[in-house]
Amino acid sequence: MSDRYQRRRERLRRALAKADLGSMLVTHSPNVTYLTGFTGSDSYLLIRDDAETLITDGRYTAQLAEECPGLDLHVRRPGEEMGKAVATVLRRSRLGRVGIEGDSMSVGLRETILGQLPKVELVTTSGLVETLRAVKDRQEVEEIRRAIWCAERAFGVVRASLRREQTEKEVADALEHQMRLFGARSGGFAAIVAVGARAALPHATPGGQQIGSGDFVLMDWGADCGLYKSDLTRVLVTGRIPPKLERLYGVVLRAQGKAIAAIRPGVAAAEVDRIARQIIAEAGFGRYFGHGLGHGLGLEVHEAPRLAASSRAVLKPGMVVTVEPGIYLPNWGGVRIEDDVLVTRNGHEVLTTVAKQWDQIVVH
Repeated sequence: MSDRYQRRRERLRRALAKADLGSMLVTHSPNVTYLTGFTGSDSYLLIRDDAETLITDGRYTAQLAEECPGLDLHVRRPGEEMGKAVATVLRRSRLGRVGIEGDSMSVGLRETILGQLPKVELVTTSGLVETLRAVKDRQEVEEIRRAIWCAERAFGVVRASLRREQTEKEVADALEHQMRLFGARSGGFAAIVAVGARAALPHATPGGQQIGSGDFVLMDWGADCGLYKSDLTRVLVTGRIPPKLERLYGVVLRAQGKAIAAIRPGVAAAEVDRIARQIIAEAGFGRYFGHGLGHGLGLEVHEAPRLAASSRAVLKPGMVVTVEPGIYLPNWGGVRIEDDVLVTRNGHEVLTTVAKQWDQIVVH
């Protein structure tokens, strides 16, 4: 089995020891993937002081032999419920106290386990694996670069072929199609394409609004190139140039630039958020920036660390974060600019390269 995954499990064991736990049931699928390399679903990992067992089913036997050779397996029988399988493995392991992932384990699963093993103590934990995932290794960063490459190439094709009669949904579908053509497994999430006033909705669902019905369009998209994700946002001017849009765009671009410039090891994530938020507030739009500045990026499109006022995270080399300030004016529209940034040993590297200066976003 890959030393890469063994090292990750050893780091988790050290974290468990600090939490006074000798074992843990990992139920969040991205965490199972991170710790084992297994890319299937419906499987849990029990990790103990000196061993680990993947609780899975017969659909994945061949896949597991390929992806996780040597990993101890408990293969559920056809029709066997996951809760009963987990209880069987816990009983066989003679564990009396087990950590569980409070952010992912269902109440139903917890009750099933306790119903089978009433003397077992299930200790709720939060973020133990996610904290490890926040710092990427070299291979993970390269996989994120590949996801960015797919997304950026797709955007280039879609931008070059943009037509006024296209609907938001047609453009979103074209982004997904092009990302797949460039090698992505899928989009990293449902793309956002919002024309004019609909750009004031941070998570607008693409609909029948035509590109030519407004003067600008906001696009938020990303690729999933196997496991790791990318996440970008750009605004394109598709009609006349509204002076208000130019002003807002300048504020958001300046806020993003200052925030990115502050990214380096040892800086508090909340401080990076504060820098961008202060610029937007001083321009008079503070109440129209209603979300955190950014988030971690990796196996999930939203993961640790968060760049937000409430975040307690401190930036470390290897973290990859989005920086995406925005201003959203109801019934008028919105501006958001988003890039993916790697924290390096001496500062940062902006991984995304799509043009974003004002004179580069006008499409005619």
